Amino acid sequence: MLKIDKLAKIKELREITDAPFVDCKTALENSDYEINGAIKWLHENGKSKALKKADRIAAEGLVLATKSDKHALIFELNSETDFVAKNQNFVKLQGEIAQLLLENDFDNLETALTIKNADSRTIAEMLIESTATMGEKITLRRVLKTKILEGQKVGLYTHSNGQIASVVVIEGGNCTVAKNISMHVSALNPEFNFESDVTQERLAEITQKLESSPALENKPENIKQKIIRGMIEKELSKFVLEFQPFAMDSAISVGKYLEQNSAKLVQVVRFEVGEGIEKQALDFYTEVNSQIKEAK
Repeated sequence: MLKIDKLAKIKELREITDAPFVDCKTALENSDYEINGAIKWLHENGKSKALKKADRIAAEGLVLATKSDKHALIFELNSETDFVAKNQNFVKLQGEIAQLLLENDFDNLETALTIKNADSRTIAEMLIESTATMGEKITLRRVLKTKILEGQKVGLYTHSNGQIASVVVIEGGNCTVAKNISMHVSALNPEFNFESDVTQERLAEITQKLESSPALENKPENIKQKIIRGMIEKELSKFVLEFQPFAMDSAISVGKYLEQNSAKLVQVVRFEVGEGIEKQALDFYTEVNSQIKEAK
């Protein structure tokens, strides 16, 4: 009977922490099979395991765009594999961190990690504990929180797979306009918002290339300049938001859509999971050996 109780306790602890069977068994043995004590044991002993994972590359995970009445928030929470990113405990952690980030002030990622939850654990400690219980490096990679000023509208979009999210803040217009722009940004990923954001060097390079076009031959100077301008805008539409064909109505540009709705862009932020991170490619033999070494 006692053996059945022990197995039930191990199962309960695994469901709570998602820690491996052997770790749950050891934790319970060291805490007289008391669940809270076992969780504490996992956390305390898991920190050393988490540190072993500190140099691993966490390029999978989830991004989220959300808001409160006063702030808009977007952040990226990473894991090593998409398998863990889909885990219920990982999704729960994302929700807990989102709430803490919305409810507390911070200046940057470093200060965000010092925010404490109701149990007086910092976000940094929550990440370390999650690394231990989930068996992968879990990190809060980046976060941006924006104060919503009077008269501003916010559009949020998080793709259903949690891999892409965007926050758009506008003046004028309405929340639907902001939402539509955030969906466009998520889908088409513009490099710049406006032509003025593009470097003069890059603009000069584009112009110089277009000025040698056969379409300009034997054209009057005033006509030539209009043609060049049209060609420049077409080229810019590949990577500049204001010139891109609007995703919901390709007959007009994003800039025209904003103009028609008396709206002005204030801020555009787009996060995609793992962008800019060089993923580590391990062959099967190397991966298995690394796991064997870690288990020792």
